Amino acid sequence: MVFKHQHFHETPPEVEAEFPPSATLEGAVADALASAGGVDASDVTVTASGSEITLSGTVQLETEVARAKEVALSIPGVTDVRNKIRFNGIA
Repeated sequence: MVFKHQHFHETPPEVEAEFPPSATLEGAVADALASAGGVDASDVTVTASGSEITLSGTVQLETEVARAKEVALSIPGVTDVRNKIRFNGIA
């Protein structure tokens, strides 16, 4: 029995992007939030759509809402942040 290597119409398949740009941007923002002071982002979700970041979830303090947006905007490639984070009312 003879086996031939797979080809797609005699051209090898190409991978356009191993990690889409949005996933890379989401990861960069999530990493920055995890290591930034002044915000506990353990319950914050980061979603990218192009260069726009959406932050959602909850934080313990009201000041953390603004700090999370500030951190996200500091990441190269982020042009806008939609901040949907809520705080749970602890002062």
